[in-house]
Amino acid sequence: MTTAVTTPLLELRGVSVSFDGFWALNDLNLKLAPGDLRAVIGPNGAGKTTFLDVITGKVRPTKGDVLFRGRSLVGTSEHRIARLGIGRKFQTPRVYQNLTPRRNLELAVSRRRGPFDLLFGRLDSTARDKVQHLLGVVGLEPHAQRQAGSLSHGQKQWLEIAMLVAQDPQLLLVDEPVAGLTDEETERTADLLKQLSGEHTVLVIEHDMEFIRDLQSPVTVLHEGHVLCEGSMDEVQSDPRVIEVYLGNENEGEFR
Repeated sequence: MTTAVTTPLLELRGVSVSFDGFWALNDLNLKLAPGDLRAVIGPNGAGKTTFLDVITGKVRPTKGDVLFRGRSLVGTSEHRIARLGIGRKFQTPRVYQNLTPRRNLELAVSRRRGPFDLLFGRLDSTARDKVQHLLGVVGLEPHAQRQAGSLSHGQKQWLEIAMLVAQDPQLLLVDEPVAGLTDEETERTADLLKQLSGEHTVLVIEHDMEFIRDLQSPVTVLHEGHVLCEGSMDEVQSDPRVIEVYLGNENEGEFR
């Protein structure tokens, strides 16, 4: 019986990025299958931000290739990459503070392009149902009519994640989603990302190791711009190379 070979949703092949002679990424290889949930960790300076910048087109690789659904992204503009189905959530929530969560989501769901239509156009019933569904997914139904600026930091993070999901990305890139969150908010964020995986491919960069453990996902460890090792949280946490990297960067407390 022949096993079908699934094309990776995202693949980085030998990606290197040089900034004036400093190699922020160095022969980085990584694959994500459709529906994967993957955590990426690494000490400061490991290349995590550059890694995301390369995928989203903000930085062009010096060498190597980035493939999305088998198509090279190198040289493609950021907005075109977003339209291909890659959504990025930055560490600091980017929501419209003076609008309600419902209105934030209505703007994210809307397919209209003109500013007048965005501000004053009416959504069809399918789009309205989607907004209502997403409010429920991220637990913001009770706060749907509040100004987003009055939400807690964690609630703003969930709102921005919902706004990304509203645009139907196949790949969600989530950068440090639990920085500054309470323990309860951190646990709920892990549950939310696990819920979103499967229908979406989710890649999470984070420093909080308890949160990474809660994700129960494969972990990729970056060091000096390349993949040091991959495996479960228990496997990478006990890997001598990983322990040495974190101890050498005075991050023992962060890692353990």
